[in-house]
Amino acid sequence: MPESLLADIRVIDCASYIAAPCAATVLADFGADVIKVERPGTGDAFRALSAFPTMPQSEHNYCWILDNRNKRSLTLDLKSAAGQAALHRLAASADVFVTNYQPDLVEKFNIGYDILRGRNPRLIYGYVSGFGEAGPDAGAPAYDQTAYWARSGLMGMVHNAGAEPARGPTGIGDHPTGMSLVAGIMMALYARQRTGKGARVTTSLMANGVWANSSFIQAAHCGAAYPARRSRADCGNVLSNHYVSGDGKRFLLCALDVPKHWPALCRIAGRPDLLDDPRYRTIASRAANARPLIAALDEGFRKLAMKDIAEALSRNDMPFSPVSLPSDIVNDAQMQAEGLFPKIEGGGRPLKTVAAPVVVEGAEKAPPRSAPGPGEHSREVLREIGYSEAEIDGLLDADVTSAPAH
Repeated sequence: MPESLLADIRVIDCASYIAAPCAATVLADFGADVIKVERPGTGDAFRALSAFPTMPQSEHNYCWILDNRNKRSLTLDLKSAAGQAALHRLAASADVFVTNYQPDLVEKFNIGYDILRGRNPRLIYGYVSGFGEAGPDAGAPAYDQTAYWARSGLMGMVHNAGAEPARGPTGIGDHPTGMSLVAGIMMALYARQRTGKGARVTTSLMANGVWANSSFIQAAHCGAAYPARRSRADCGNVLSNHYVSGDGKRFLLCALDVPKHWPALCRIAGRPDLLDDPRYRTIASRAANARPLIAALDEGFRKLAMKDIAEALSRNDMPFSPVSLPSDIVNDAQMQAEGLFPKIEGGGRPLKTVAAPVVVEGAEKAPPRSAPGPGEHSREVLREIGYSEAEIDGLLDADVTSAPAH
């Protein structure tokens, strides 16, 4: 029988927004007991993100659903001594603690590694920063749009000639950064199994953006000369370009076997005559005459339905993909077959979510449960770490914690 890989691991998610909390979500997906620590009353400010007017509008708090499923919520006022004492007691019972608070808040809340390690030498402490912990920008406020997307060069590169750079989608850097933190935590847990000692694991939004853009950054380290930016209409490699079908579907082609794929492309587009045109006989001449060549291919593809183009590309082993929108993706048959959209248990109306992007043979993922309300599990968690009912009532009365009425 499959088993939950991390069923005996307790994780404290004392973080906000996405990068560190989504790492805890992945651990929860593999069975870890994840306790989300939030401020009393309103909870994590991330709860409000889906309602921003610049975000897709929905009756559901979709950002919170995605990044906080399978967790329990404990509210604590970490500005108070009583709230810090409760968190320290909780950390003493934990295997992993994750945070992304800026250094001044880490100090203010008394949740630094040395403090928590003093109470639990086996603790794995995962920390996500914006720009790292050294240099002039250490400790500066950051989101993935600034530290991952813009600072790494990705934003500056992902646009055609004459077009402005665009903002990335919400979480574009947070989620891969969270996976880096997961990898570090798992390595630290493995090391603890050998040594019995905990460790501090760190990553940053900037470092992950640089890693995502590392091929072109390595080129810069090697003194490479970068080609001029082009538009789609004069892309220098017609085998790595996007086109539009006759029924208005856009698709991206990325075919690198030139001797095989160049003739196939011409045949699929209904333009075998291009193979005999002297302007297009070599890679260099096709790049030099890209604009009329792409115009000819565009003309051919406009006569074909996407279904027929896809079948022909597949027959010729040409790597391609539809250029999808989120509304397309939720019905993508391949993604559904891969189990990328599991159903959420509980929470009323049936919903699906997005699975963690890793599968471990023999390890069963926990079925997604609804993300918790603020303080939904405060009483339950405080009892588990030794607080009496009278003590919990005292914390509630002092607004150190909050809990739903019972």
